[in-house]
Amino acid sequence: MSTDALTDPARQAPATAAPAAPAARERSATPRLRGLLWLSLRQNCLLLWLLVALTVLTAANLLWIHVASQHIVGVLRRTGCYTSNSDACWTVLAPINEPYFWFGSVLQPAVTAVPLLIGVFIGAPLLAQEHERGTIRLIRAQSVSPVRWLAARLAVPGLAVLALTGVLASLMTWVWWNDLIKGPASFDPPFQFFTYPALGLAPIVWSLFALALGVLVGQVVRRTLPAMFLTAALVAITHGLMRWARPSFHSTVDAVVPLGALQPNNAWLVDVKTVFPDGRRISTESCFDPHSCDGAVNTWLSYHPAGHLVPIQLVESGILLALTAAALLAVFRLIRR
Repeated sequence: MSTDALTDPARQAPATAAPAAPAARERSATPRLRGLLWLSLRQNCLLLWLLVALTVLTAANLLWIHVASQHIVGVLRRTGCYTSNSDACWTVLAPINEPYFWFGSVLQPAVTAVPLLIGVFIGAPLLAQEHERGTIRLIRAQSVSPVRWLAARLAVPGLAVLALTGVLASLMTWVWWNDLIKGPASFDPPFQFFTYPALGLAPIVWSLFALALGVLVGQVVRRTLPAMFLTAALVAITHGLMRWARPSFHSTVDAVVPLGALQPNNAWLVDVKTVFPDGRRISTESCFDPHSCDGAVNTWLSYHPAGHLVPIQLVESGILLALTAAALLAVFRLIRR
């Protein structure tokens, strides 16, 4: 044996692994998403970016409405026109029509349509596409259970929808309350067709319900386009039924006012009848006949004031959340089979 092999320190040193590079150590120390959650994020990456873009765009519009309204209110106060009805003051007030029109005619219908769009384009295809492509069969060959896979599959879009609608509902309610109801020239009762679904809890609970309903329909139908059309029809029908039952979610306020008096401000008028001196009431439509309401002195009103908005929405939210939970329970039972 050569003496070099016995005396060379480099050859006598035991073989040791090379130290890891700093960059590799940093990458290994950085927490990374793995498993089903990472897969769900990858599958919904485009959806998440789209929801973020829509949220930012809508928030920018709402902030513009608030800033423009407050600027006009400031001009009215400085010129003494906030409580005046002169022609010059109407000229100063005219620019407020643009942000009010944008809020009532564009943003409110758009936010009202958000739950329907979520159910059709997010909920219905979520499982229907898996069935249509046959990829759902791979679940049985994996180590994770179908229930765990479905929970991860629903978590990302569900949380994204919750965050999106929460931001939209908060900003819509804030602008409506501060700039329209308390504004100098506003009339936007909370129970109107496009106003109610865009305020408070309504956008959140309706979106979650539409998402769960779409997932259930997709699991049952297993074809994407039929599931989308059926989800749209069911969401629309549920909205109509809820609107029909909404007056009974809270007791109405009854009042008798002089004939021809102004109706309560920002209230939802449920029923109106004409009152005669003997206490008899007939429907207001009957008064269109000649002389049918001669001698009437008062009008009987049954209405929901603006203060009933929160109690009514709480009852409606409870119903929708119960339906959402039932739909999700049905989906998990079906996927387990």
